[in-house]
Amino acid sequence: MSAAAGVALVARLMLVALFMPSSVIDKTFGFRHAVRQAQEVFKPRALAVGAIVIGLVVELACSLGVVTGVADRACAFVIACFCMATAILFKRFWAQGDFWADPDGRGRSLFWDFMKNLSLAGAFLLIVVGTDGAGLAPFLHSPLASSQPYLSHP
Repeated sequence: MSAAAGVALVARLMLVALFMPSSVIDKTFGFRHAVRQAQEVFKPRALAVGAIVIGLVVELACSLGVVTGVADRACAFVIACFCMATAILFKRFWAQGDFWADPDGRGRSLFWDFMKNLSLAGAFLLIVVGTDGAGLAPFLHSPLASSQPYLSHP
């Protein structure tokens, strides 16, 4: 493996570390707690359970895709959307009412979590579009193709 491929592997492992194994393990062993958290947004228990199960599938399957390079652009796109949705649904800093009044308040804490989710989404979108100047064309032409992240280029 070339040095560039090694760096790409480490970077991808770092990107997915929040999801797999961390969040997957947390949701699996703390499933009831995760469902209670989801019920803050999805009131019916069945809907909250469904959201958690979908989250587990996304976090596990798409993380594996990003790391292995199998349909990695599509997987990165799904995770980016997942991060943005999580930010908007669960990191509602604007709804706390204390953002400007209390620098140590819940609103300010959620703001930074919101920004981290958006930043992470941006990093995954870099996998979708690549850094070679090709942009969205390869993804749109063949969304399930691999970006060949570990292939050595001359």
